[in-house]
Amino acid sequence: MFTERLQNDADDKAEHLVQIAERLTQWQERLAAVGQDQAGRLRDTQLGLQKAGAEQSAALYATLGAVGSPLQLAQALAEYLGDAAQRGLIFWDVMRKRGNEYIEHSLAGRPPMLSFDYEVLLDAGTFAEHPCNYALVRIVPPAGISVDPLKRPYVIVDPRAGHGAGIGGFKNDSQVGVALRAGHPVYFVIFRPEPVPGQRLADVARAEARFLREVRQRHEAAPKPCIIGNCQGGWAVMGLAAADPSLVGPIVINGAPLSYWAGSSGQNPMRYTGGLTGGSWAAHWLSDLGNGRFDGALLVDNFERLNPGNSYFGKYYTLFENAEQEEARFLHFEKWWGGYSLLNGDEIEAIVDELFVGNHLASRQIRGPDGHLLDLRNIRSPIVVFCSEGDNITPPEQALFWIADLYPDDRAIRAAGQTIVYLRHLHIGHLGIFVSGGIARKEYDRIVGTLDEIERLPPGLYEMLLSEDGRNASGDPRYRVSFAERSLGDLLTLDHDTRAEERYFEVVRAVSEFNRHAYELFAAPLIKAGSSEFSAELSRQALPLRVAHYGLSDFNPWLLAIKPFAEAARAQRQAAAVDNPFVLAERAFAHGLEAWMNLWGRDLRDNACELAFYGLYGWLAALGVGLDQHAPAAAEQRATEDRVAEFVDAHLDAGGARGALLRMLVELAGTAGELDAETLSGTLERARATGLFEGMDSDTLRQLVHAQSTVLAYAHDAALDALPRMLADPAERARTLQALDAIVPLDLVQRPNVAAAIHDLHARLPLVHPQAEATGPAAG
Repeated sequence: MFTERLQNDADDKAEHLVQIAERLTQWQERLAAVGQDQAGRLRDTQLGLQKAGAEQSAALYATLGAVGSPLQLAQALAEYLGDAAQRGLIFWDVMRKRGNEYIEHSLAGRPPMLSFDYEVLLDAGTFAEHPCNYALVRIVPPAGISVDPLKRPYVIVDPRAGHGAGIGGFKNDSQVGVALRAGHPVYFVIFRPEPVPGQRLADVARAEARFLREVRQRHEAAPKPCIIGNCQGGWAVMGLAAADPSLVGPIVINGAPLSYWAGSSGQNPMRYTGGLTGGSWAAHWLSDLGNGRFDGALLVDNFERLNPGNSYFGKYYTLFENAEQEEARFLHFEKWWGGYSLLNGDEIEAIVDELFVGNHLASRQIRGPDGHLLDLRNIRSPIVVFCSEGDNITPPEQALFWIADLYPDDRAIRAAGQTIVYLRHLHIGHLGIFVSGGIARKEYDRIVGTLDEIERLPPGLYEMLLSEDGRNASGDPRYRVSFAERSLGDLLTLDHDTRAEERYFEVVRAVSEFNRHAYELFAAPLIKAGSSEFSAELSRQALPLRVAHYGLSDFNPWLLAIKPFAEAARAQRQAAAVDNPFVLAERAFAHGLEAWMNLWGRDLRDNACELAFYGLYGWLAALGVGLDQHAPAAAEQRATEDRVAEFVDAHLDAGGARGALLRMLVELAGTAGELDAETLSGTLERARATGLFEGMDSDTLRQLVHAQSTVLAYAHDAALDALPRMLADPAERARTLQALDAIVPLDLVQRPNVAAAIHDLHARLPLVHPQAEATGPAAG
């Protein structure tokens, strides 16, 4: 017996060692593949820069050669030097104004950067229980715009990620402006730059829930409010909707990370940061250095480091190149960019531990304010996700892969009654999602304009597609909106690798927990004992981001002396010709310098970080570190499937004429694959005109659509076979088929696959007229 046990143990250990060896081999192959891929990309980038530099040099030499004489060249040089000197004076005067505005904005308490008047309705800082630094404000419509209190209200939640509030209403062409122009009441959730002592994320969630109840009370006769969450506000909104689904109507989340480990190799380096710093202990350490508060300017600084060419040179050269035209835009944006806010240590620690390192939101391991685990599958409202391929903060994988984390297959989305629509932009950056006027006029305008249609889509996963469709009377482009049905497989193709590498982040989570406990045990007591509000404020003010504002302001006598010279330069402005060879040379040098800064300061750094991450955590994963933390979901999935099977059995023949009609419409929608928004809207109007849905409220109708979608998804053939039993009465069957033919639009009928599906439905439901019933048997 003892010998047999030893032998079994030896066999188990041998098998374990073999598995480790296999994982080590896979890790080495993966590491080599990543290195080769990086080398190829760097080579291509460098060759591209060299080619561009050669082409620019050739063009510049050709321009110089076209100059008629040395005298003309000297005149061009003199013209350029005068122009550059004037631009330089204006540039430094604008930088002085930026510093002054930063100081004035700070002394004013860094109020929200909203371009609209507003009134404060609820201030959570005055709440008797669980106060926090958030407030609900009502946007006052500007002159010439009226809103309808019976229309769906919009509630916009801004991100608290280092900056101040107001980015969703930063300018007239913004989320606020679009909703107001459509006649909707608009509310905004703002926050003050400093948190209430002891404030936690749960307190913020309670306050936001109270805000939504206030909005609903003000608009009881209107549809449920649409809630928009920007960036960090997105996961807050999703958690809020999961905790109390009854509070919200449609949800729109923009540039919001929800699947924190997702991403593609070589494209999303920010996700490696937590692993390379050893996990979340650094956030705890920085909070302790801040006397219990975390400086949001550190997050802003981290954002700037992602794109050093633009952050440290490009945006300033754009101002220098077009100083007069860029001044107002530059100062307005920098005022918001420099409105740094603070977070309590408990808040940033929960964000890093639970979300960015732990990835606990989609895995249902975070507790809401009531102590229950948050499950995003509880959300019953349609969800619209707006993301961009050009977003290096929240790439599409992090914005969308939570869907695949929650639902094992496409049928599960329908069974949950969930409608998810995503919209992808090809190149806009993270900030552009919120501040770009073009994005507001196109994407947000169409989201607001089609929200009713989105709310009535059958449950499932869709992609919103926009295509230009002529121009309106003002000359602005019109956009055709359609919704194309998508699968989880379509979604996962966004990851150019596979999701297998996400297991490395399990190791990061394990290492992070170890390091955090070690820090709290050995270092935290010493750090906290040596910290005070004086030392914390001193370290905050000494941060280079703040020093730059103070140094480039009227506090600097050298810059103060520039003011009259800059005013003279503006008054006597003499710009060089656009084809001046020295202007062209300056522009080519500046763009080349920015590109090379990005190559050496971003691309090489990101590649090194990625290799280091794969080298360290891939090795630890191969050894089995942290891999036992993943809880198997097979038992939960089986239980869910059992519940769905019972639901399908109960609803297979249920629903009557209304259910049968909706089942056939859902079948035709799935056959069509892509539905035009106008077609969908017209279909809904014709469905109401049939009178079959008279007296049915929108929630009941949505529940009936959910039931029919689920039955079709899990028992497609049986669901269609059940139609004759649902329409056993000949007169009712005739009315329902007549309604079906009246509802389906002509453009769908003209599609061959839809026409074939309609023919099949009619064949399944043959009409038997009373006269035929009377004469038919006698003739036999």
